[in-house]
This record gives sequence, C-alpha cells and structure tokens, in this order.
Amino acid sequence: MTESSANKPANGNVCHRATNGVKPGRNGFVKNHYLYQQQQQKYCYPEEKVHHVACNGGLYSRPFNESFEETPMLVAVLTYMGYGILTIFGYLRDFLREWKIEKCHIAREREEQKDFVPLYQDFENFYTRNLYMRIRDSWNRPICSVPGAKVDLVERVSHDYNWTFDYTGRVVKDVINMGSYNYLGFAENTGLCAEAAAAVTSKYGVGVSSTRQEMGNLDRHEEMEKLVAKFLGVESAMAFGMGFATNSMNIPALTGKGCLILSDELNHASLVLGARLSGSTIRVFKHNNMQSLEKLLRDAIVHGQPRTHRPWKKILILVEGIYSMEGSIVRLPEVIALKKKYKAYLYLDEAHSIGALGPNGRGVVDYFGLDSRDVDIMMGTFTKSFGAAGGYIGGRKELIDYLRTHSHSAVYATSMSPPVVEQIITSMKCIMGEDGTSVGRERIQQLAENTTYFRRKLQEMGFIIYGNDDSPVVPMMLYMPAKIGAFGREMLKRNIGVVVVGFPATPIIESRARFCISAAHTKEMLDMALSVISEVGDLLQLKYSRHRILPSLDRPFDETTYEENED
Repeated sequence: MTESSANKPANGNVCHRATNGVKPGRNGFVKNHYLYQQQQQKYCYPEEKVHHVACNGGLYSRPFNESFEETPMLVAVLTYMGYGILTIFGYLRDFLREWKIEKCHIAREREEQKDFVPLYQDFENFYTRNLYMRIRDSWNRPICSVPGAKVDLVERVSHDYNWTFDYTGRVVKDVINMGSYNYLGFAENTGLCAEAAAAVTSKYGVGVSSTRQEMGNLDRHEEMEKLVAKFLGVESAMAFGMGFATNSMNIPALTGKGCLILSDELNHASLVLGARLSGSTIRVFKHNNMQSLEKLLRDAIVHGQPRTHRPWKKILILVEGIYSMEGSIVRLPEVIALKKKYKAYLYLDEAHSIGALGPNGRGVVDYFGLDSRDVDIMMGTFTKSFGAAGGYIGGRKELIDYLRTHSHSAVYATSMSPPVVEQIITSMKCIMGEDGTSVGRERIQQLAENTTYFRRKLQEMGFIIYGNDDSPVVPMMLYMPAKIGAFGREMLKRNIGVVVVGFPATPIIESRARFCISAAHTKEMLDMALSVISEVGDLLQLKYSRHRILPSLDRPFDETTYEENED
C-alpha cells in the first residue's frame, strides 16, 4: 500500500519518504497521483522504500493520507482473461441468437426496418447482453423499508438468467445496509425530522405545481436558502429540486463559448454533462494531480484560445469534494493555491462531502480549515447527509442573483416539495446545533469513528482499499468480473446488502465493492459486516493486498505498521 501525507517541513519542499515496505520499481505505487513523479531530485530519501509524504509549505493543517495500491500483476492478467473469455462466449451466443437457436430478449430492429439507420446498435449493447445480464441480479433490488442502517428487501427470482424477475412475495428482513449514502443517519421515519416533515405536509401538501418564479416560491424555500448560506459561510445560496440538474443545468449558465473548463478525469457524469452542454472548451487533468492541473493552467494562459490565441474569457476548474468511486478527497488547499496563482474560478461539488467531512460537517472546506470565500461556486446535494432530495449552489450574492434568472433549472423546474424542504431545514439545524441539542455533532463524530474503524479493519484483513483514510466512501477491490456478482450474492445470503460496481463505471480491471459508512451503524453492525466480508473474502479469494497493516492494541493512533507479502 502506498500513502501520501501532507505536513509542513522546514524547507517547504515536497519530499518522498518510504516507511511501508513497498520496494521501488514494484507494484504498489500511487496511480494518477501528483506526488509520484519521475523527478528523482525531489526524493528526499532515495534509498528507502517508497512511501509518499507531501510537505507542501504549510498548505495543509492536518495529515492527508490516501491509499491506491497497484493491481497485482497476476490479478490483472486473470481479470483480462476473464473478460476475454466472456467476450468470446458473448460472440458465440450472439451467433446462436442470430440463427434463432437461442432466444434473444433484448430490443432489436424489426426485419422491415433493416434498411433504416439502426436504432439499437448491436455492438453497443454487446456488454449489456452478454456480461451485464449475467450479474444483473446484483443491482436494482427493491427495498420496502426506510433505507437506514438496516433495510428490508423484496425477494425476487429469475427463471430466464436475469432477463426478467418474478417476486416471490417474501421479504428479507433486517439486511445491514452498507450501500446507501445515509452518512449522518437522517434517512429515518421517526424522530424530529420525520415529525417536522409530516407537520409541513399537513399544512402545505406534497406538491407545489409551479416554478419558483411563478407561484411556487414558499416561505419555507426562503428560510431554507438563508439557512444553507449560513451553514456554508457564504453570502447567498439557492436550492434546486434535483442534484444531477444542479450541475448539468447551472454550469452552462456560468460558462460558454470562449471559456475553458478544466475537469478532473474522475468527475461525476453530471459535471461532465454540464461542461459539454455549456459549449466551452474542455480539458481534462489527471485525478487529483496538481502538476497536471498546473500544466493545463499554464498552457491556457500562455497559448490562449486555439487558432486566435486570444485570452480565454474565463477558466473554470471543476472538482469534487469526495470522489464517489475512488473514496479520495480533493487536494483543495493546492487547488485553491493554483486557482489564485492563475486567476481561475473554482467550482466545488460537495455532493458526498457536505455533512460527511469536517469537525462541523460543513464539507471539505471545513475539513481543511479553509475560507469558503476562496471557493467561487460551492455546490452540494441534500440527497446524502441530509436524507432528503435536491441540490444547492452557494457563493457571492451577485452569482446567486445571476443564476436565479439565467439557470434553466431555476426558471423551468418545479419547486421543491415542502416536506423535503422541511427535512433539509430540520436536519441542517440539527447539524449546526440550532435545535438545542448535540445530536448533530455526535453524529458527525460517530461517522468519523465508524469510517476509521471500518477502513482499518479491512486493511488489517488484507483487502485492497482505495481512497482517503477519512472518506466514508470505502471502495474494496474485486477486479475479476465473475467476482462482482458472486460477492454481492454471497453477502446478501448472509444478510448484508452491498453495492458492487464494474465496467464501464470503473476501469475494466478495477471492479469493486463500494461501502458507504453511516453514523447510524453501530459497532455491532460493523463487526458483523466485517466478519461476513472476511468470510466471503476467503471464499472468493479477495484478500489481494501484499502490504497488510498489523493489528496492535497498544499502537498509537497515528502510527502504522506494515508487512509485505512476497509473491
């Protein structure tokens, strides 16, 4: 395992120090990470084993540890072989379907339309037909309870190899939920939030049936936006009914032709769509790689627009607080430093980090102890930590006033539902402590403790875990395609609900299970889940890591001992 930490040295340079038992030249380096570069002159300890310690001249006020252990070579080869075998059998089955030997369930062109431009591209659907369908039962499972720490699942079976499902009428009770984004545990049907939402429903009803600019602007909407601005520490804020549309419909209002967008390569689809819809020029930098970002910024300033070489009208940097597939946290202090140096604008998507990071739950800005005024556009969603729906944008008053009249999502979309608004207000006041209790602060602390405990235990067991030590999103690598479905099924047999992810949502050889930790999880629940994960990991041989953390009861909190497992 390789890690990176950010601390302040005497000379303020970047130094690389090895302490974790990974030998130079072997697998185990941080991938797409700006700290690992070929410039050997920056290595303060060139003879030691590789461990990355970033010393960024005081930009960081706390340790910053992230792990991205390289895929073992044998596992990578076997994964490619697995996909190769599936592809060969896929072409064989397509041949059988073409000759009507095997029934084809997927949508296809009719015979009388064979001379038309194809509506359904066969090759585009090849993955769906022959790979996805084999493990389709691992997704879209219907639940019939509150998506809290435990859920109830509707049992279903398939008699045609996952093309269709039949419901048995049985309910699988008390499945430990390790997949929902319920970071602070506010997805609940009892308590203050549920009672407040029920009371508002009785007064206002469920729907508004109008836009904010017409007859759909309620006093609760106004109160919510003032509260969001206060929570974020910005001048003003506005809310939207859908988190995805908050990005995809507002970025086009902020940039256009003649503007440059610099986007992290692992940004969410909503950010990518918004950037494309804007008509701006888009350039992608390597994930969390500050050298890659600075090179693009420098080139943009020096060369300007293509052909004309005129200066860009504006340069907008798009990043996320927590990357939901990697579990990594944006290197925000360095992004802000580059943004100021090159006079660019910064758009920060805090969908997963708001509420889940920072001592006050105010996201990645709070986590690093930075000034929210250094972020030009602060975006986030209410769908995760607040247990509600929708999204927000916060920033200067001039920015928000502009978006109120120019954002398609603000002008044309129906207003947020009153009970959803009340859920946001009540949960946010709880986090801020304005409800007169310490429940919010306790949930933030509990989430941090659960995250540290869960990640530490998985690493001790020998699993390859991606992401930052403080991220409640915990990706555990599965790699091989056959193990994606097998892991999800085996976990559900043992009453643990998990999310498994594969290509094309991830690189083809980096399939994974993604756990989302919640403050609602008790230690007993986590221990039960960890026990089952270890059992299934042994069954499916998922403990790939060659650099295990050795458990020690008397070890100080901030120290780590490693051992390397030789191939």
